[in-house]
Amino acid sequence: MTDDGDTTFEDELDAARELLTDESITAFYVGIVDDGETVDTTFAQTADDPQQEGLQALSLLATHVRIVANQAGVDPATVAGDAATLAGQLDELSPEELAAIEGDEEQAGDG
Repeated sequence: MTDDGDTTFEDELDAARELLTDESITAFYVGIVDDGETVDTTFAQTADDPQQEGLQALSLLATHVRIVANQAGVDPATVAGDAATLAGQLDELSPEELAAIEGDEEQAGDG
């Protein structure tokens, strides 16, 4: 990713998504920058066996929960609980229902 003032966040996001579709990628490094200062970083990489990859995925999730909690100034258990509740609610909705909710939110933002 770049630090070019002409590059929009959407451009950076599109570039990241494109990279994630490349099956030859074996690792990635993510950093959060707030007001020009690095807040936190983490990385993930492929492993030799499914169990190790599962542990790395859990580690990445735990790191993300900690970063969000630090930024929000709340306990990581609160973030994890909220995320689990939200995940459960999303599992109950069909893709069509999710799209309708997103459409409602976009319309509310326009008014």
